[in-house]
Amino acid sequence: MHNFDFVKPATIADAVKALAKDGAQALSGGQTLIPTMKQRLAEPDVLVSLTGIAEMKGVCPSAEGLAVGAATTHSVVARDAAKPYPALAALAAGIGDPAVRNRGTVGGSLANNDPAACYPAGVLGSGATVVTNKRKIAADDYFQGMFTTALEDGEIITQVLFPVPQKAAYMKFNQPASRFALTGVFVAKFADHVRVAVTGASEGGVFRWKEAEAALGKDFSAKAVEGLTVPAKGMLSDLHGTAAYRANLVKVLTARAVSACA
Repeated sequence: MHNFDFVKPATIADAVKALAKDGAQALSGGQTLIPTMKQRLAEPDVLVSLTGIAEMKGVCPSAEGLAVGAATTHSVVARDAAKPYPALAALAAGIGDPAVRNRGTVGGSLANNDPAACYPAGVLGSGATVVTNKRKIAADDYFQGMFTTALEDGEIITQVLFPVPQKAAYMKFNQPASRFALTGVFVAKFADHVRVAVTGASEGGVFRWKEAEAALGKDFSAKAVEGLTVPAKGMLSDLHGTAAYRANLVKVLTARAVSACA
């Protein structure tokens, strides 16, 4: 790991100012960035920690439903969202191991947008809004491909606004070593529509399975997805599972999530 300076601002404004300097990199939970730096694949001159910004932490009610600060750790979401949004809390509780859950943050996960991360499915499946220091970004516009988001240089996530559905559930098939999602599906049923978001399966990152959404909108039951098929084309294929295997998991996990909602 190369030498670097460390800054821990107390306000969003100070963080934005620090990140405007050449060679500065935001640090939230550091679950991806620090290992990357250890391998010398990233060499920031300055790390700007976002963990000291109080206004970016916590889970609380909002006009949209539930507001989660970007610097909130997974363990806090698992604890404090348990009553207002059980499915989101369960998703957070299943991320990594205790060490990861006590360091990793919502904002860090979303900014990194790992194709096998859990939070992108929860955010896209909920139809949430990603709030930054500059604007609000709808989940459908935020995720733009593997490790790619709508964030601009110097823009940081400050909080995420979650509508709370009538019913929701997240099901994932763990990669045993990392506990990342080999495939994960978040299903959310609202009064007038259903959203189904899939992570860990596609070469393009998290996506909505709109065919399942249409079917579940007419009949919210596991049987509604039995006749559907997920094309293997465009799915990830590696030593953990073929594209066809992942495509089948999407269907299986969607049915399980719907059943869990009941």
